[in-house]
Amino acid sequence: MEPVNGGSVQIQSENGSRKLPNFLQSVNMKYVKLGYHYLITHLLKLCLVPLMAVLITEISRLTPDDFHQIWLHLQYNLVAFILLSALAVFGSTVYIMTRPRSVYLVDYSCYLPQESLQVPYKKFMDHSALIEAFNDSSLEFQRKILERSGLGEETYLPEGLHCVPPRTTMAAAREEAEQVMFGCLDKLFENTKINPRDIGVLVVNCSLFNPTPSLSAMIVNKYKLRGNVKSFNLGGMGCSAGVISIDLAKDMLQVHRNTYAVVVSTENITQNWYFGNKKAMLIPNCLFRVGGTAVLLSNKASDRRRSKYKMVHTVRTHKGANEKAFNCVYQEQDDNGQTGVSLSKDLMAIAGEALKANITTLGPLVLPISEQILFFVTLVWKKLFNAKMKPYIPDFKLAFDHFCIHAGGRAVIDELEKNLQLSQTHVEASRMTLHRFGNTSSSSIWYELAYIEAKGRMKKGNRVWQIAFGSGFKCNSAVWVALHNVKPSVSSPWEHCIDRYPVKLDF
Repeated sequence: MEPVNGGSVQIQSENGSRKLPNFLQSVNMKYVKLGYHYLITHLLKLCLVPLMAVLITEISRLTPDDFHQIWLHLQYNLVAFILLSALAVFGSTVYIMTRPRSVYLVDYSCYLPQESLQVPYKKFMDHSALIEAFNDSSLEFQRKILERSGLGEETYLPEGLHCVPPRTTMAAAREEAEQVMFGCLDKLFENTKINPRDIGVLVVNCSLFNPTPSLSAMIVNKYKLRGNVKSFNLGGMGCSAGVISIDLAKDMLQVHRNTYAVVVSTENITQNWYFGNKKAMLIPNCLFRVGGTAVLLSNKASDRRRSKYKMVHTVRTHKGANEKAFNCVYQEQDDNGQTGVSLSKDLMAIAGEALKANITTLGPLVLPISEQILFFVTLVWKKLFNAKMKPYIPDFKLAFDHFCIHAGGRAVIDELEKNLQLSQTHVEASRMTLHRFGNTSSSSIWYELAYIEAKGRMKKGNRVWQIAFGSGFKCNSAVWVALHNVKPSVSSPWEHCIDRYPVKLDF
């Protein structure tokens, strides 16, 4: 097996390998219809623009005599004029009250562990041998996985796993969670000068560590958040949970006016290290590393000037109704009672289907109309007349300037680069994040965004596509637009190493 993402592998067999399906070669019509439904929903707003232009042009042509005649006409129809005016005021009020509120990304902070927690390949392998939980075959398997993974020599593991024997207690897991979450939040509050008591919504996601009190309660207690804060704790949702949390926070900001939302995305490794010899459950040991991020969102119009990005779209796809999709990433115990996450041989095909559904829905929302017409016409022609006809592959580079593909593994980045016809520059942030930090689960897309900023590539008006997928099986996307030329945040995780990147990767 070869790792590809957080919960994704490339399965090696005697007959070759099962790669990510070319999902752009076939699409499901219902997802196309769903995407076009979203487009039609906003069609009225688009139609109002030329209508207003025509109206303004006609008004500009009126003479003083014309205005006088209109006034005389209104005097004879005063009741109708009052009713129409009242109706216009009422309609405008309803529109203003019900229109979606803009959501701004004020800033975010990624956790950078201390240097002593780094795990070079040799240290990882030597430590694994000292634990005496793995047989020779398992050790050799892990060594091969590391060599193919795309991870570098400076990734991090929590303090408890540096001990011999490993310290995997509840207390050690809490220590890891506190270091990551509070480390992110301290920097975020310092950089934005936000009082924690001004936070109205708090969303925390961590798949495999869900203590009582919850992680969100730990944050409320640490920063003394106000008593009416709307807090949520999401668990078991995999590497795509970061986008799910952003989507939830966005929905909450549509309901609660003039407030801030904080999203904390992390994964806890201390109590989720696998001490067995089942190869399908050893892969997460080689891929997953310490990381986390805290994101500050706002629906206040006054925050637009200082915010980095404005949210454009979020699209979520869930394939959990399918039994194979539901079981392809599954936490369980092996025959010896050791707990770990098992990865199915069908995982790559299922990931491809989820990704295909997601981008088919997202396409009509973001692609230029020229690309949409070509795509839709060829799709209809293929369905009606020629089933063997190769469909038109939309050029997503026309819709996005930057791509943040979940850094779950080398193979998935390779396949997305190929299928979406991306350049090496487009996937550079994902590859370098995987190399420097490993698979940090739901927070990886933020390390990638920080890389793009640190390179000085984020310009005003640029669109960013964050895409991640994980257990369930889910594929989720978030689209942002830069409000100005974005500079890296203070204490960026790339602050002291960006000059060394990109590095040359030899596989």
